[in-house]
Amino acid sequence: MKTNDTVTKPEWMAGTHSPSVVESDQQQVKALFDHATEGIILSDDKGKIILLNPAAYGLFQYDQGELPGESIDILIPQRFRHSHVKEREGFYQHPSNRTMGHNRDLFARKKDGTEFPVEVSLGYYRQHDKLFVIAFIVDITQRKHNEEELLSRQQQLEKITEDVRRLNTDLEAKVEQRTRILRKALQELEKSQDELNAALSKEKELNEIKSRFVSMASHEFRTPLSTILSSANLLSKYTSTEDQDKRDKHIKRTKDAVRHLNVLLEDFLSVGKLEEGKIRPEPSSFILRGLLEEVTEEMQSLAKKDQHIHCRCSGDWQLTSDKRLVKNILINLLSNAIKFSEEGSPIYLQAECRPGGGFFLRILDNGIGISTEDQQNLFSSFFRGANVINIEGTGLGLHIVRRYLNLLQGTIHLESTLGEGTRVTIELPDSRCPGYDPNQARP
Repeated sequence: MKTNDTVTKPEWMAGTHSPSVVESDQQQVKALFDHATEGIILSDDKGKIILLNPAAYGLFQYDQGELPGESIDILIPQRFRHSHVKEREGFYQHPSNRTMGHNRDLFARKKDGTEFPVEVSLGYYRQHDKLFVIAFIVDITQRKHNEEELLSRQQQLEKITEDVRRLNTDLEAKVEQRTRILRKALQELEKSQDELNAALSKEKELNEIKSRFVSMASHEFRTPLSTILSSANLLSKYTSTEDQDKRDKHIKRTKDAVRHLNVLLEDFLSVGKLEEGKIRPEPSSFILRGLLEEVTEEMQSLAKKDQHIHCRCSGDWQLTSDKRLVKNILINLLSNAIKFSEEGSPIYLQAECRPGGGFFLRILDNGIGISTEDQQNLFSSFFRGANVINIEGTGLGLHIVRRYLNLLQGTIHLESTLGEGTRVTIELPDSRCPGYDPNQARP
């Protein structure tokens, strides 16, 4: 401590009342000052240290009485002192109570020269027209360590996820097929991440659909991602042979969650492409029954217990249309039928040749049905019926189906009774039919 300097306690530690009150107040203030877990440093408008509490001495590892009279800069690492002097002078010119350290890292210097990360809050007061600054200092070394530990665990999670993917290769053929589809979806998600971020940054003035898209994505992605994280963490705990059933359980949970993410992603990407006009019909000729059987087999693997999809197509009819869009329409409608029907409930996919060319395709189920009020808004984006709030979904499925049908110059008609089931009929024209004009196709 500099012997030629006099350290004067501030008035807030001296008191201005009667002796007994002053003594009581001083004891309380002293107890608060001495026992505070944060470091507290009082300095004047010249940057000279006046007073420190025990916690501050402990943080900087100085002996009691060493620091008063010294410049506050002694506690700043050499590499930051020049900028700190400017910031300190700026604070003296425009003092305010404020928290520092947001969006940047702050470091302090101990007596032995070692540095450590800190978080600093500043306060001030005036006494006899002289400015005094109070600094509250917290050592955040442990917090930084925790952040590094979190990053390490995230990397471990990525490794565990990769291990899960390798385990999937040993499963049965159908599981392997779905795993390849899911892996491809994850690759597409990574590939499209930069494009999605770029699009969101350019469109600062979002319309209502885009705003709801961001909100829906952040909400819907949280649940499956949490499932993947928890299952991956638990997988690392089951290391013995007798734990195989538990590993299988969490592998299935992970695959189901990734499948859910894939469905969400496909819906969001489809809406985005439709909004940007990037989807155009590409007609080709194909056997309708083959497509229906292919979709039936694919969706049957996703059906609930004892749910059976019955495909009925009596002829080897040839349809000239966009096979990819037709398949997406059927998958979307069958997904709804599966999702909103109970276990053991049958689902029907029927085809009928339309007089004059083209076809009627019908999907029937005995599910929960849709109220008359909700049917008026079913094809709006992000709309969900009142009786399906607790069932996962984005509210984009039927909106996408209708947009695809508009591109194919088709129509959709829905009949439903609450609690009894739903019947959806789509009408698909054949591009060889008279009056079909591909130039009229619009998103």
